[in-house]
Amino acid sequence: MTPLESTREILAALVGYPTISLLPNRDLIAHAAQLLEDAGARIHIFENEAGQANLFATIGPEADGGVVLSGHSDVVPPGDGGWSGDPFILREQDGLLYGRGSCDMKGFIAAAVAMAPHYAALPLRRPVHFAFTYDEEVGCLGAQRLVQDLKHIGVRPSAAIIGEPTEMRIIEAHKAVYEYATEFTGLEGHASEPDAGVNAIHSATRYMAKLLELEAEMKGRTPAGSPFSPPWTTLQIGRIEGGVMRNVIARQCCIDWEMRPVTRADADHVRSALHVFCEEVLLPPMRAVHRNASIVTRTIGEVEGLEPAALNEARDIVAELTGANGADVVAFGTEAGLFQSLGMSAVVCGPGSIAQAHKPDEYVSIDQLGACLTMLGKLGDRLCR
Repeated sequence: MTPLESTREILAALVGYPTISLLPNRDLIAHAAQLLEDAGARIHIFENEAGQANLFATIGPEADGGVVLSGHSDVVPPGDGGWSGDPFILREQDGLLYGRGSCDMKGFIAAAVAMAPHYAALPLRRPVHFAFTYDEEVGCLGAQRLVQDLKHIGVRPSAAIIGEPTEMRIIEAHKAVYEYATEFTGLEGHASEPDAGVNAIHSATRYMAKLLELEAEMKGRTPAGSPFSPPWTTLQIGRIEGGVMRNVIARQCCIDWEMRPVTRADADHVRSALHVFCEEVLLPPMRAVHRNASIVTRTIGEVEGLEPAALNEARDIVAELTGANGADVVAFGTEAGLFQSLGMSAVVCGPGSIAQAHKPDEYVSIDQLGACLTMLGKLGDRLCR
């Protein structure tokens, strides 16, 4: 069986596991682990009580300085319609492989696993690692756990290739994506006596005005030479919910908002400014009326950004393997920043287009998988040098 045929067979199996975010993925991880173990890989599985697991496997010498091939196993829900077939049965038509996750990003995982027997047969001088995670789509929760587990077991790779769909273009940077829900609790009452209650919607409105003020401030903090579009840190309010009816003082209000920081310093500044605003401006008058009034911000997910670096071994390796002459930046988030936080160089490069992700009839082309396999095959040769 050729590597491409093997990749297609593995991908069909992976798509068949409905690993929607926040649901168990242990069966997919066990399947991938068995294939890697059969090829001679050393296996670590880190599972939580909810049946969600990360897989970290290694082929080659027990040494520092290895290269990680990383992919997330979870997928977004298929939705209620728009599919030409069962989203969890791989379907081929006109050189395209359809199925939920085929592009984002089980295609890369399948290609990496298919190359394991090839790597095992080589005299590798540096190890190749496989890192497959859970719950990337809802805040990179699995990868956050994995980087802590790698610290614990003392594994120190030097470079990571995150196979998100980039049409095999090299991506060397992306913004962080931080998502929050801020909940306001006041005191309900009759609207004819507004001073006897604490209107949570009014407090939320002032908080939102502060968010917009900070967003405008971020433009003045744009780093010189920022490659992003727009080049500054952005803030956005996506949803607001609160109140019962027009003549009742609203006891509850919740706003969902996000921040896409260019630098960690921007994120720290925004969070600090909001904390001070709540403690010194919003909460004192709220609690003067009702001592149990509160403002609580829950972190939905914090996906670290991939910061551009002049020295980036992962970028240089992939450029050598693919023949690319440059690297780009993207707007969407990945797990790359978490690997970078461990001291690794990191790059994003994988088969398929992000334009196909999260849509009905998601697909990856066989040509793109072939290009990915070519890159991964050359990686094995490089790790022998």
